[in-house]
Amino acid sequence: MSVELKNLKGTRDFLKNEQKLRNEIIRKLQQVFESYGYEPIETPIICRYDILASKYAGGDEILKEVYKFKDQGQRELGLRYDLTVPFARVVGMNSNMRMPFKRYELGKVFRNGPVKAGRSREFIQCDVDVVGVKSMMAEAELMIMANDIYKMLGLDIYISFSNRKLLSGIIKATDISERLEGTVILSLDKLEKLGEKGVKDELLNKGLTPEEISKLFSIIMMNEEKLLEELRNNPPNNLIKQGINELDELIYFMESAGIKDICRFSPCLARGLEIYTGTVFEIFLSDGSISSSLSGGGRYDKIIGAFLNNGNEYPAVGVTFGLDVIYSAIENKYTEMETPAAQVYIIPIGTEALSLNLLTRLKRKDIQADIEMDKRKLRKSIEYAGKQKIPFIVVIGEDEVKSGKVRVRNMKDGIETEMDINKLELFFK
Repeated sequence: MSVELKNLKGTRDFLKNEQKLRNEIIRKLQQVFESYGYEPIETPIICRYDILASKYAGGDEILKEVYKFKDQGQRELGLRYDLTVPFARVVGMNSNMRMPFKRYELGKVFRNGPVKAGRSREFIQCDVDVVGVKSMMAEAELMIMANDIYKMLGLDIYISFSNRKLLSGIIKATDISERLEGTVILSLDKLEKLGEKGVKDELLNKGLTPEEISKLFSIIMMNEEKLLEELRNNPPNNLIKQGINELDELIYFMESAGIKDICRFSPCLARGLEIYTGTVFEIFLSDGSISSSLSGGGRYDKIIGAFLNNGNEYPAVGVTFGLDVIYSAIENKYTEMETPAAQVYIIPIGTEALSLNLLTRLKRKDIQADIEMDKRKLRKSIEYAGKQKIPFIVVIGEDEVKSGKVRVRNMKDGIETEMDINKLELFFK
């Protein structure tokens, strides 16, 4: 029976130059993460489903996208949909961990959801989290770090931010039923995508009255600065007061760090997931060429304590960088990028042992080198090196062994240079 060779929708292969670019993005991310004092960890891809489905985890919406299955022991398992819940589990299982703890993790996550540009079913997340810090300095540091990363990658971005306490307080102030708060937040989070009418229609379908919707929109559609000022001077409830205080502290740190000009207050931003308890933020391309966010994060102070179930609160803040959407954002700049796998191609003609010795010497000097292993004709070997865009070839035959000298050919201009075989490392350095 023949098998159709094709990938599952929402997954893809990354070959050669594509993967080189992805590796370069990862390298730069790790470089910046570690420069800010974050340390690496790794967690399993396969998780217990009850942990993924915990009410303190991603919430009902994300569970619709979880890949769920059973193992041979009929235990319910799932593929992780993000790296935050496994991180919370790690902290919960290591309660003696010194705080604050700053970690980063890069790994694949899986979501059985809709596929579009910048959104796949299998993708790599690059997460940075700090647990044990109540101050808004933690959020500010992550935003500053993100700005550094996107500058390094040559991408112009802006940061959209809000506060879940503030949004919950606004909903409470409009006398909407508390049981509808979660679903109202999910609808408001779609404001940019659906528009005002689309969100209002959705809220009507969810059971809100026209009066409740009108009162809610009279608040959230105010000018952002005016909204903050009015709520700051006359907060209708304690949730709004807490949210405003946290926002004021965060904005102060933004201004101090010089990133306020790329930050935009968006009162309806909620990030969907129910884990967030305070600040939420997302990062977008300034030119809007990709509608999906490149990064997103926020504060989640309750889920770690919920895993421990010891009555304590573990303040935590995190941000995730979506490798695939970042790759999509910059791949057009690199479509013509052809970086060779090697700088030197050694072609032995009956001198395999000596040539292999030279290959080893070059590699030990951190010189990228490769060798012909198939005993092809010289012309074929040279053609291969040219197609691979390897800049130099070295042909080693019996005459070269006797004289102790070889010819190095520059593949770009065809010029050959004769030199001592024992000085090749110095030449290529």
